[in-house]
Amino acid sequence: MFYDDYSRRLGFVMRVMSCRRSEKDGRILARRFGCNKEGHCLSIRGKFGSVRKPRTSTREGCKAMIHVKYDRSSKWVITKFVKEHNHPLVVSPREARQTLDEKDKRIQELTVELRNKKRLCAAYKEQLDSFAKIVEEHSNRIAKKVENVVNNLKEFEPIELELLQSKQGPLF
Repeated sequence: MFYDDYSRRLGFVMRVMSCRRSEKDGRILARRFGCNKEGHCLSIRGKFGSVRKPRTSTREGCKAMIHVKYDRSSKWVITKFVKEHNHPLVVSPREARQTLDEKDKRIQELTVELRNKKRLCAAYKEQLDSFAKIVEEHSNRIAKKVENVVNNLKEFEPIELELLQSKQGPLF
């Protein structure tokens, strides 16, 4: 919207103050935009003391605003404009809002990064699965070799006993 661009160029942050819609079809009939320093912060207190953590107020009672209305000729008409601010017009980088285009670009960058990370994770998973399969095959081969050694020992055990007995001579 033009007032948002205007506010950035001038050095303040715009807020949507109000929006009136048609009860018939829900389309916007009027809007009021203003400086984000409009009004004063109300203290929010509950029954048992402070509800919110106290913060420094950014509101300074600024009256700068624009009121636009959709008229019968299907055009937006400015019905009220207050130019004067009661505070210095300098937007700090923290307060400066990104444009929608910048946000869209950032979303696209993050989406691409996420897609790349997912591909990388899939490749890592594939490598881990492959490694696990190799380890399992190796374990199975070792288990078979150990089983063969045990079976061979069991097979030669009686023969070894017989040889030992023959070397020692008869026990009786």
